Amino acid sequence: MNEAKLYSVIRAPRVSEKTARLQELSNQYAFEVAKTATKADIKSAVEQLFDVTVEAVNVVNVKGKNKSFRQRQGSRGDWRKAYVKLADGQSIDVMTAKA
Repeated sequence: MNEAKLYSVIRAPRVSEKTARLQELSNQYAFEVAKTATKADIKSAVEQLFDVTVEAVNVVNVKGKNKSFRQRQGSRGDWRKAYVKLADGQSIDVMTAKA
């Protein structure tokens, strides 16, 4: 896969208290990914971008919230999140990652 395709599959790392706890306890990292990305695409993109070995990929479709914008009903867009479990002894520094 070329580098442009890799960055279109993996959009951004998701950093929160929950993902920080997952990194410490089970060596899992969360990424926002393209809606059309498959588990195989995500696994190969993470392995090529960060030079790590991926053991498992879990994917979650996140529904957008309903919001009102200046007295009009609207909604935020749906998006997809991937939880990537790495092999023991490997890690990703998501703060300095290029993705």
